[in-house]
Amino acid sequence: MQHGTIRMQTLVAALFLGGWLSGLRAAPGPVAIEPHSTQVGKYEKLELTLKPQRSYDNPFDPCEVAIDLMVECPSGRSLVLPAFFGQDYERRDLPGDGKAVAWCYPVGRGTWKARFAPAETGTFAIRARLRDREGQSLSQAIRVECIPSQSRGYLRVGRKDPRFLEFTEGDPFFAVGQNLAFIGESQYVNVPKTEAIFAELTRNGANFVRIWTCCEDWAIAIEARKSAWTRSWNRQSPIVPLPDGEGRCVVIKGVDGTSIEVSPSHRVALRPDTSYTLRGRFKTEGATGLQVRVGDHRWQAPAEAGTWDTFEKEFTTGANEYWLGRTTIALSGDGTAWLAELSLKESADGAELLWEAEVNRPVRGFYIPLDCFMLDQIVQAAERSDIYLMLCVLTRDLYMNSLSDASSAEYDQAIADAKNFLRHAVARWGYSTSVGMWEYFNEIDPGKPTDRFYGELGRYLDEIDIYRHLRTTSTWHPSARDCRLTALDVAQSHHYLRPGQDDFKDEVGAILDKAAFLREHAPQKPALLGEFGLATDKWGLSDHMKQDVEGIHFRNALWASAFSGPSGTAMFWWWELLDQQNAYHHYRPLAAYMEDISFAGLTATTATASDARLRVLGYQGSDRAYLWLSSRDAAWWNVVVAGQRPQEVAAATLEVEGLAPGVYAVQWWDTRQGVCIETQHIQCERSRLSVPVPALRSDVACKIVRP
Repeated sequence: MQHGTIRMQTLVAALFLGGWLSGLRAAPGPVAIEPHSTQVGKYEKLELTLKPQRSYDNPFDPCEVAIDLMVECPSGRSLVLPAFFGQDYERRDLPGDGKAVAWCYPVGRGTWKARFAPAETGTFAIRARLRDREGQSLSQAIRVECIPSQSRGYLRVGRKDPRFLEFTEGDPFFAVGQNLAFIGESQYVNVPKTEAIFAELTRNGANFVRIWTCCEDWAIAIEARKSAWTRSWNRQSPIVPLPDGEGRCVVIKGVDGTSIEVSPSHRVALRPDTSYTLRGRFKTEGATGLQVRVGDHRWQAPAEAGTWDTFEKEFTTGANEYWLGRTTIALSGDGTAWLAELSLKESADGAELLWEAEVNRPVRGFYIPLDCFMLDQIVQAAERSDIYLMLCVLTRDLYMNSLSDASSAEYDQAIADAKNFLRHAVARWGYSTSVGMWEYFNEIDPGKPTDRFYGELGRYLDEIDIYRHLRTTSTWHPSARDCRLTALDVAQSHHYLRPGQDDFKDEVGAILDKAAFLREHAPQKPALLGEFGLATDKWGLSDHMKQDVEGIHFRNALWASAFSGPSGTAMFWWWELLDQQNAYHHYRPLAAYMEDISFAGLTATTATASDARLRVLGYQGSDRAYLWLSSRDAAWWNVVVAGQRPQEVAAATLEVEGLAPGVYAVQWWDTRQGVCIETQHIQCERSRLSVPVPALRSDVACKIVRP
């Protein structure tokens, strides 16, 4: 039964993609290769257009067609890098609903491209290799010169200390950032807003953002059930089996005037003063036809009962008409109508604009063209802003049920589909140094037997991802198994402060507990708190966060996570409220403190304070210590909810053991301004340094270094 299901999915995919790409067929032949430039900087993007002389029913399936770059490096190394098929778009930002909206209009019918970022300088020889069921062919070789650049390369596990991150060129990287998971026109954050937030994060010293490309139909999702007929949260669908054949269609049933709305999750962009043709096939029983409406355009489509009819109507947009208006299809007379193959195109050779109306589109294995383009734009914006991304790539609910039995055919198919997805992702976005890591899933069931899945995907990425991006995943409660799994480079956990939990009122204590879990189970790999924040019992946005207009819990959690073991700050989830509260300034002081230091090679501090109200967190070595001191009285609950002003801590002493004898410069840092406010020079004797602590009410940081 499972094998039959897989064969049917393959058939449906071929039917849909064959229709989507119909008219593109040509005689078989070699592939041509055209670089957009013959010179490129080290680690920077070289884009190439590839032109095969034939087309394919499913260009996303490497079993049908695979185009790769064959690269000969100046050092003599040989590389193989996948290419991808994608749709180009023209983008304009238009005003709408109080914010800029990205109008994205397809250009052409899709092209093959490759994106390559060289990791060494010198002259590269590059060919394109095309493989299909008839054999393979090679393009002519081109030569490209790579010159030095300012890029530091890709994020890596630290070579000196695997608990932390660094760049290919060796510079340390400490992740300071947050989530910006849901990006879409129905969301608070769309693509233009993302670009603005990236710029604001950079201005305030943040450098890391977690983004989902797996949101289903409420935001970006490369693989998803996006449909013009239903939504993921409303499964009352008009989609039914064809009444007289294989495949599916849409049904309308009822009295005269009963209608359904064609409502894609993406607004459909149109050009002003342009002619379009709406087509469809339909069959009726009882009803005499259809009433079709597109914005202000209306017409009747009469039918002959019991047979399939076709309607085709041309209309012209107005001078300021940039979007498809409300589109409905209604019954003429009482009865039933079945609707199939609804299509909207600018011309006979234009791209399909109503692809969400196609009910036979496969879910896994079709990479939504507009969402891919949106991610192109986001990655490019990250590059401009020097932001590094954790891309959560696989849509959990499309895969999770298939991962229950590691010996099943369903499990095998999930691995095959995920490999195909990753091939496209590596080919399209893998070039970018701003892609910091692939996150396989957001919060998958930790009880699923996913070891084999991650292992096989990891080995596949070792073959195709020449940039060796880091890999991680997340589960819906902490998974010690995944933290330890060698196929995952970065350990990750999520946590929210919720009423009734022991740590609800103490954000610093919660961070310490979760950091300890990560370091217990991932002592020798980078680790991140990928989601964090205040929440209700049901995981919603807490009203307490709205009360905390000064961002006390947010700021405390940033500093606590930086000094307690993870490889970056806790990544807050409630990005909309952070933006509305303009909370980005809280990143700047920590980023300034971290600018010229690294925790690599240091151990968790054993320093203590003479006043029991102070917690001391941080790292130290034989000749330095980086510490954060915080008052327990300054926890968010005490200040925001209880309304208690923290008492001043005065005349406290900091005791640091294990330092080599000598004179140390002790810099005290204001954690709100991100500046050094006082420098002391203190003699360390017998490996013990005693330092007077400035009076404080909430927190202070220090750097202790032997010159």
